[in-house]
Amino acid sequence: MPTAPRPLPPERESTALVTAAAAGSAVAPPSASDRRLTRQFIAVHSKSFYLSSLLLPRAIRQEAWALYAFCRQADDSVDGVNPGDGTVPADAPTDPAAMLEQVRRLRQRLAQVYAGELGPGEAYAIDRAFRAVVVRTGLPQAVPQRLLSGMEMDARGVCYGSWEELLGYCFNVAATVGLMMTYVMGHRMQPARRGEVLLRACDLGVAMQLSNIARDVGEDARRGRVYLPDELLAAHGLDAAQVLALGQAGQPPPPALREVVRQLLQRADSHYRAATLGVTMLPQESRLAIRSALLIYSGLGTRLKAQGYDALTRRAYVPLGGKLLRVLRAWAAGFVPSNSLAPTARTQGPADELLTALCQEVGVL
Repeated sequence: MPTAPRPLPPERESTALVTAAAAGSAVAPPSASDRRLTRQFIAVHSKSFYLSSLLLPRAIRQEAWALYAFCRQADDSVDGVNPGDGTVPADAPTDPAAMLEQVRRLRQRLAQVYAGELGPGEAYAIDRAFRAVVVRTGLPQAVPQRLLSGMEMDARGVCYGSWEELLGYCFNVAATVGLMMTYVMGHRMQPARRGEVLLRACDLGVAMQLSNIARDVGEDARRGRVYLPDELLAAHGLDAAQVLALGQAGQPPPPALREVVRQLLQRADSHYRAATLGVTMLPQESRLAIRSALLIYSGLGTRLKAQGYDALTRRAYVPLGGKLLRVLRAWAAGFVPSNSLAPTARTQGPADELLTALCQEVGVL
């Protein structure tokens, strides 16, 4: 039998009711077939996330798969299905106009999800599962819409002059996923500190994306992209054109580029530290999964350090054994009393002012 939806925290209840009313009617839980297809997609295309998600309670896990599958499927449709070995996907589009057209179709698809205009059959399985999440949680449409804006930035080949500009991109493509997951999981903080929970979720998304950027310097260069901010490159006598040339030539990185990657990971670590404070703000049944995901992803930085911050000729990854070890560490951390207590004083992250403004733009604050 389908599981009954869980009640929302009081501060989200009215928003969910408004969204459900706008949708016209309540939405039945996804069918067994839709849940199966969504799970299969995540198991194949998002292995690290899938491993961590297995630690979530069943109902939350299914909703997490639905929202993450929608996001990943959208990303793959614009950038191609990533083989995960550092090579450019064989189906990666190269025509910006075609990529922008795909983003336009995704926006139309998202609008249909929110309007409840979905067809039958397997082609709409992920959309139907995602819509059930949207209606139950009251997730503002502007949040996944902002994710698509990040994909549009990729399609247009946007470069980032400053740290602030890069963090804005990270918000679009990754912090939005953290916000969506928070809507699914809920939290245990008082309403006055709800914004703090969302900021820490954004920190985790930003940290993960910065880890991705550090890992993928070479792969991105082979796609003709550079995400490293100009101000960081210039501080070490580099520019984007040099990074592109090095990556496309497959040459080992010079010391200056290794230092750029190190500093990028240092910035990611500051966001991971802030996100760690947010884990204790979550319901107990969700903490192990999120702490595991945090430790697994931050492990990319450890691997990059071990290979001398070479992100051009080698692709850093956390092997299965390393992932399981980090899950074990996350489990053990749950027995430390301080990891079970929500912070009594307000927490702060390295970019709270910017992230607050961005959260306000998408209507979650």
